[in-house]
Amino acid sequence: MHFIPEQLDDYVVAHTEDEPQLLQALNRETYQKILQPRMLSGHYQGRVLSVISKLMAPKNILEIGTYTGYSALCLAEGMQADGELHTIDINEELIDFQRKYFDLSGFGNQIHQHLGNALDIIPHLNKRFDLVFIDADKANYPNYFKVIIDLLNPGGVLLSDNVLWSGKVIETIKEDDEDTKALIAYNKLLKDDPRVETVMLPIRDGLTISRKK
Repeated sequence: MHFIPEQLDDYVVAHTEDEPQLLQALNRETYQKILQPRMLSGHYQGRVLSVISKLMAPKNILEIGTYTGYSALCLAEGMQADGELHTIDINEELIDFQRKYFDLSGFGNQIHQHLGNALDIIPHLNKRFDLVFIDADKANYPNYFKVIIDLLNPGGVLLSDNVLWSGKVIETIKEDDEDTKALIAYNKLLKDDPRVETVMLPIRDGLTISRKK
């Protein structure tokens, strides 16, 4: 999803850090073999995630929604040497695909995959987190926030993807469009919750940065 002219978007990408070779390969194989490849974070957003993580140098990272592992690898680039990244997805068919690239990256021993419903898994991780990235089923975004907010360390950052939802958040909502309704509620929740300070960025399909006070 592009909210600026394609030519200008191309200029932005051309003047952004190059996509690492391993992620180029992951990107290419995802488009060749996996359904719904547009779910991939991709070059530009991936470099945004990488820079945020490097600025923070988080020890513990939580990702809700692994897909093929692209965003996890971007976030891992800034992780401390003794840090851990826990990533959760409900699609069993992608586990081996993810693991192949995790192990090729050099972060393999630090990345822990969890299969199942994130709302059930997160309370049992017994971890507090410096950085959280939500990019999963949109209808549960408000529920994910409620589960993770008390596990986010003070000064920690919550990143939320797809918050503009192809512009649907400002359009007339169809009665059966539960995803858009949930995202509108979620965006308001982040803006109004006194525990976080939030900035929404029009990056790709919308990326919100929320810092816990």
